[in-house]
Amino acid sequence: MPRATSIIAAHDARGLSASDSVLLDHAQRAAGSLSVVSVKGRTVHIDFKDRLRHDDVVALDDGSFIEVVAKPEALLEARAADVAALARVAWHLGDRHIAVQLLPNRVRVLRTPATEELLTALGAKVATIDAPFEPEGGAYELHAHHDHDHDHAHHAHGHHHDHAHDHSCGCGHDHSHDHDHDHAHDHGHHHGHGHHHHK
Repeated sequence: MPRATSIIAAHDARGLSASDSVLLDHAQRAAGSLSVVSVKGRTVHIDFKDRLRHDDVVALDDGSFIEVVAKPEALLEARAADVAALARVAWHLGDRHIAVQLLPNRVRVLRTPATEELLTALGAKVATIDAPFEPEGGAYELHAHHDHDHDHAHHAHGHHHDHAHDHSCGCGHDHSHDHDHDHAHDHGHHHGHGHHHHK
């Protein structure tokens, strides 16, 4: 079984020719060790300490490279009347420890009847979609990433594009990379605790 020797972030992988790919959901991309069957049917073993991202490349011990593709998942996409209403929706989701992906004018969560009921009760306009899910990692992930600043610089600049392929393109996955990490950081780091800055 081929094993991973290194994980190459997408912005460092330009020019590498991946001969295969693995489709991973958000839980698999957050795991520390897994064996997975690639698109071409090879079983590969991957060990990693940081979250895998879409378009990262895995170098294998046989000299080949495989690309990480975020697998579409059953999601709810919620929009609100204005920024304040959307912030309220995001707060209620976070208060219930529901993993949330923050986008400029909407949020995405895994699709469950209970979450859909909550979003509707909060007055959000809810749509069901199938798309890659990149939830916010939370404080625990900030501490886990020894190269956190570099990682987010990469994803803020390297992945800020909106391909908007639909499923009819035949590519087998949705490249909807309209991640807005600036908004994500605003939500993740400004909780209104009223910290006073010492002069």
